[in-house]
Amino acid sequence: MTIARATTARREHVHRRATSRDRLIAFLMLLPSLAAIAIFVYGFIAYTGYISLTNYTTSRPDLTFVGFDNYAQLFNQRRFQENVRNLIVFTAFFLVTCLLFGLFLALLVDSRVKGESIFRSIYLFPMAVSFIVTGVAWRWLFTPGDLEPTGLNLLFERMGLDILKARWIADARVWPNIEVPGLKVRLWVPLAMIPVVAAAVWQMSGFCMAMYLAGLRGIPEEIKEAARVDGCSELQVLRHITLPLLRPITLSAIIVLTHISLKTFDLIMTMTGGGPGNKTEVPSLYMYELRFSQFNTAGAAAVATILLLMVSVLIVPYLLYNRRAQSVER
Repeated sequence: MTIARATTARREHVHRRATSRDRLIAFLMLLPSLAAIAIFVYGFIAYTGYISLTNYTTSRPDLTFVGFDNYAQLFNQRRFQENVRNLIVFTAFFLVTCLLFGLFLALLVDSRVKGESIFRSIYLFPMAVSFIVTGVAWRWLFTPGDLEPTGLNLLFERMGLDILKARWIADARVWPNIEVPGLKVRLWVPLAMIPVVAAAVWQMSGFCMAMYLAGLRGIPEEIKEAARVDGCSELQVLRHITLPLLRPITLSAIIVLTHISLKTFDLIMTMTGGGPGNKTEVPSLYMYELRFSQFNTAGAAAVATILLLMVSVLIVPYLLYNRRAQSVER
């Protein structure tokens, strides 16, 4: 009996040593990447936050601490308020349209039509194109052409549909143009932002289609059949069974698309450059101008910090939700 216990204890000791050695090797293998992330991601984030609290507003470095003055100046600027309004409008329209259009495409593909793989490839193709290429192509489409019509206006003119011709990305109007006390900008929708949203939806709706299609293929057909046997119409099956089961897919898509929209830069830069009259400018474009045109490094750092906080407000609850869901599953 004593010999058996000694053998068991020796085996456990050997097992613990092997486990500790494996953990040490794994930690040492991860250490370089952890150090790189700590320095080049979190270290630079912390440095950016510090710079935003200094007087580094010219080409000459000045690290005098000024507190939140740069943030106060930003939020008092009419231009930055316009940037935030434009970003909210872009995010809202982009998110809703992309989700609805992606779900619609996924339902079409999931209906087992002939040539499903061709349609799936066509819908996914825009994702293979960069936002810069998309911006250049869609800029040509939505450029009104002051002397001679181009893009869509040229198409409408050739079809005799002059009534549909518009200013598109050159339209500086805001509709319905509501004045709000305390704000220096008028609300709500800059009309020049609509073509930009259309280009972004064209680019990313295939992503939503792919996510929703994966979710639809994961729903057991028996559940839908049982509902149909109980007398549910196809619309009721979609509303009461399909959409609730697709809720995790929708949540993931919202997180990804909102993250993309908050940091959008290249599409708007190539399509409108922020114009006309800053009507499509978003904080990321203003941050670029502050740093590389006005050499206001502290102001640019403040804009970057605000964008980081906006993304964090979205991402952190999602990560906590995922962690809690995984804990429940275990």
